[in-house]
Order: sequence, then C-alpha cells, then structure tokens
Amino acid sequence: MFNVKAMKAFVEVADLGSFTAAAKSMKVSTTSLSRLIADLEGWMETPLLRRSTRHVSLTDAGARYLDQCRAIVTAWEDLAQDAQRGARNPRG
Repeated sequence: MFNVKAMKAFVEVADLGSFTAAAKSMKVSTTSLSRLIADLEGWMETPLLRRSTRHVSLTDAGARYLDQCRAIVTAWEDLAQDAQRGARNPRG
C-alpha cells in the first residue's frame, strides 16, 4: 500500500544512517519505524536497506528509489501546507 509516512521514514533512515536516530527525529518508536520500512519494502517487493547491528546502508534499489521518494515526500508536505494555509485563510 502506498504510504507517505513510510516513505518519509525511509528518507530519514537513509539521511541519518540509523533507525534509532530516524525514530527520534520522527518522534516514533524504533519498532514502529522498522515496521513502516518493512511495509514499504513489502510494497516495493525489494529490500531498500541493508541492516547490520551497527550500520544501515542503501541497497542498489534503495539508492535508485531514494531521490524519487524524497520528491514524493516533499510534494506531499507542500500539498499539506497549501491545504492548511487555505483552511486558515477562508475566502468567499
């Protein structure tokens, strides 16, 4: 299932290089963040991250997907801000 929150989690993990740091940044538990990433990988039908006890890195598919994912997250956040701006400033 398409999930922008899972994409945002993926971008955070890729940017910060850590599930723990990404979870803290997003104010969610590490378990919840891990589940979001697993759901995204299931939806994409490919692993996006290589995990070890001390390191997280992108797979080839993850590296290809990251820029597109970042663009979708940015567009989604822009859309949400525009909608909120319109709700605060009624017209008519």
